[in-house]
Amino acid sequence: MGKADQPLAGKNILITGGAIRIGREIALAAADAGANVVLHYNTSTAAAEETRQAVEAKGVEAQLAQADLSNPSEVKRLVTTASSNGSLYALINNASIFEAGELQSTSLEAWNRHIEINLTAPFLLSQAFAKVVGKDQEARIINLLDWRAIRPSPDHFAYTISKAGLAALTQASAQALAPNIMVNAIAFGAILPPSDGGDTAKVIERVPAGRWAELSEVAATVRFLLEGPGYITGEIIHLDGGRHLT
Repeated sequence: MGKADQPLAGKNILITGGAIRIGREIALAAADAGANVVLHYNTSTAAAEETRQAVEAKGVEAQLAQADLSNPSEVKRLVTTASSNGSLYALINNASIFEAGELQSTSLEAWNRHIEINLTAPFLLSQAFAKVVGKDQEARIINLLDWRAIRPSPDHFAYTISKAGLAALTQASAQALAPNIMVNAIAFGAILPPSDGGDTAKVIERVPAGRWAELSEVAATVRFLLEGPGYITGEIIHLDGGRHLT
């Protein structure tokens, strides 16, 4: 491939939850653009190794980094580990938990678990990432949200609130880390069947586009924010077929 085909050649990108599901697709998309990838995982050891091999098959480097994102010390260590082989260009906060529960049925334990993984970890990672990025180095952070972050609903209560917080973190961080670190987010809709075993038949009933997203559309959106104009920051792109409008 020529340089135009691999605009991220030589750049290092840390992806949390990069071993499985959407994280894996993002890792492969970054590799297609020439980026070296640091794949964070917690317990998905076998899947992480398989994804590492798939990424390296594209002619780039892949590094595995295990960490429990509910443990602040491990979160901070993750960025140090990821930057040990070269400066980081991007951080993609993809790792997330998604559990059902309404206001009255959400336990404090479930609430804390969602906040720790979905909000506190991206906050700590963003802090640590900004510290290892040089003042003159252009860098990017992408936070992965959900349409519920902008249009909160009473189901998946703790998850929704944690993602709403991540949306606020995105916009506040875009201001705090300017001008050299761009911070944006992608709010997903119906991308992959929910890991909590939710009803897939009703998922797209209120999606104006009338279909599930293609994984290639996820890859294209991530690549746009990684490769595109450096004048875009604090933006939340909805990749949800219009679900946040209904």
